[in-house]
Amino acid sequence: MGIIKEIASQYVSLSLFQNPKMGGCFKLKLSYKKLKLILIVILIALVGTIFYVTVSNINNNKATSSKKIVTKAKPKKKVKSDKKKLQTIRKFKGSNIVYNDKTIPTLMYHSIADGQVANSAVVPVGVFKQQMQYLKDNGYTTLSLDELYEFIQNNKPVPGKSVVITFDDGYTDNYTNAFPIIKEMGFRGNIFVIPSLTDKPGPYLNSKQLKEMDGNGISIESHTVNHEKLGELTAEKQLETLTKSKQMLEAILNKKIKYIAYPFGSYNSFTVEEAKKAGYTMAFTTNDGWAGKNTDLLLLNRVFVNSLKGMDQFTERLNNPNYK
Repeated sequence: MGIIKEIASQYVSLSLFQNPKMGGCFKLKLSYKKLKLILIVILIALVGTIFYVTVSNINNNKATSSKKIVTKAKPKKKVKSDKKKLQTIRKFKGSNIVYNDKTIPTLMYHSIADGQVANSAVVPVGVFKQQMQYLKDNGYTTLSLDELYEFIQNNKPVPGKSVVITFDDGYTDNYTNAFPIIKEMGFRGNIFVIPSLTDKPGPYLNSKQLKEMDGNGISIESHTVNHEKLGELTAEKQLETLTKSKQMLEAILNKKIKYIAYPFGSYNSFTVEEAKKAGYTMAFTTNDGWAGKNTDLLLLNRVFVNSLKGMDQFTERLNNPNYK
């Protein structure tokens, strides 16, 4: 305000307009008070204008951003994975197919070990690979349990050279030794697991391994909760372990469990009925022979692969339904 006072003290001449015809201009002398008032009004108007412009810009920006068009990314095309393919039930055609008046060899393995062990149920990994290579070289088709069920129950045809591969108990070496070979050959297999031993210390599969294998060539199914001998249990106790093992595996794998192998091949007069109540549609014993409609679907035979015998016995049991 010091400058305003200095100017006002000497009066200020303000030209309103100039008109050459009138030979001069009109002048207005303003006092300090009047000048101060005018400047205050101008200052207020200026501040108001700046405020108005700022608010308008903010509102315009908001409106503009709200009208922005969001472009949705185009959904990627779903690629058919091997996993989905391995879960499907295939339709077999051609001249070399058979119907359910025939039987199918269902191989029964347990452990696939790194070295030679004097145990008929423990197959060395080298021997297992030799056996799988024999299947590959001789044109065998490995069936899933779903495909075996459809063959027996609904007479869906399968190739004449068909075989089912099963493992009992769910040892870790099924994952480390058998699984890579089965994947390499492009085969399908099935493991009957004891869920109470899953994720526990010991030589058994964990949940992560089960999930990886299931649907990727190796289907995971039930082997009771604690590997019980069903033939020694009451009907009530059988139903309990059959139902609970099914539920435990379904919780891990997020799929329906439909098949079971009886531990030790043990069963009694209650077993078939209790297995049906628990929701199983097909079950396996350790009874020697090929699987087919000649026995109850819940009492199917299997072919024991004896690690102490050579390839001659393996090929005979694979090719002759009346093997010794």
